[in-house]
Amino acid sequence: QLQLVESGGGLVQPGGSLRLSCAASGSTLENLHIGWIRQVPGKEREGVSCISSSDGMTYYAESVKGRFTISRDNAKNTMYLQMNSLKPEDTAVYYCATDLEGYGCPDYSFGSWGQGTQVTVSS
Repeated sequence: QLQLVESGGGLVQPGGSLRLSCAASGSTLENLHIGWIRQVPGKEREGVSCISSSDGMTYYAESVKGRFTISRDNAKNTMYLQMNSLKPEDTAVYYCATDLEGYGCPDYSFGSWGQGTQVTVSS
């Protein structure tokens, strides 16, 4: 059974950086769409970034373009989200996600999610 476990969240000052990791077990991520989604309480979920397994294309929300980078390490069966120049509005719970049926990127219709990791950007 596929499991996703995020790590790397925390408190950071505006302008700082964090790298989120998402380790998968039970299935390989190598041929799957993968992505990151965030949610602020009381607001809708926002697709942050994803990688299409079909063509390797990466997608980013306009709000994070140029600041965030998604990647994967197939040898470690892990995906990452490097977040630079963080802003207070990036504060949210971040979820990694994938889908065993081939869905998810670029529409973020993933079927398997991690438990989430809190990112707080504040001085």
